[in-house]
Amino acid sequence: MPDVLLSAQHLTKRFGGLAAVNDVSLDLWRGGIHAVIGPNGAGKSTLTNLLSGDLVPTAGTVTLGGVDVTGRSPEAISRAGLGRSYQKTNIFLPFTVRENVRLAAQSRAQHPARWLRRATTFAPTNEQAERAMELAGLVARRDAIAGTISHGEQRQLEIAMTLATAPQVLLLDEPLAGMGTAEAERMVALLQRLKDGHAIMLVEHDMDAVFALADRLTVMVNGQVIASGTPAQIRADAGVRAAYLGEEQA
Repeated sequence: MPDVLLSAQHLTKRFGGLAAVNDVSLDLWRGGIHAVIGPNGAGKSTLTNLLSGDLVPTAGTVTLGGVDVTGRSPEAISRAGLGRSYQKTNIFLPFTVRENVRLAAQSRAQHPARWLRRATTFAPTNEQAERAMELAGLVARRDAIAGTISHGEQRQLEIAMTLATAPQVLLLDEPLAGMGTAEAERMVALLQRLKDGHAIMLVEHDMDAVFALADRLTVMVNGQVIASGTPAQIRADAGVRAAYLGEEQA
């Protein structure tokens, strides 16, 4: 049986009379990439926010590592082992790559009572930051100012910052958005490396990348799941082709 690290069951989020997410269930397992796809407004980002604690569900449950985290704060869910990236790159532009990643690592490896000691002298924090930069492919750019590196490298940096918090589950919201071909290829290679030891949910519009990476896909339209299965099953689903891929049913 797969090692399920995150499970969402019957998640629903209503804003007044609008159900942005309606009765959605999925499991994320270690060593797998689960892609969530759908047109704009399908509810993908709302689903991500429900899983990360940025929104509280109207109904349904979220378990992380077998523990019910439904309704907990984003900080509590993060400390329980979940990391996420956002559609809009969320980094400290004036700081170096190393400083950005070290700040993320500090949230896990340092004790706030030791505030008189220089943050840069904590060996566990520095080691954790170095591991995250190495995994994200940014060791050679560690001293570059974050605001001067390329868009693709900034997206890598955001993932490195997430990795520095030692998550087991990664929620990645459009990590390839705005990238050229070479940058997208580097990101795909990075996500393939991250499969080992992590459970990943990928929200992405680049269908070439999705079908190259995903072990399983969930297709959403108007807040609801219309199909879920392997890439081959989703490709063959006439309802998916009609609703999302723009093909007419016979």
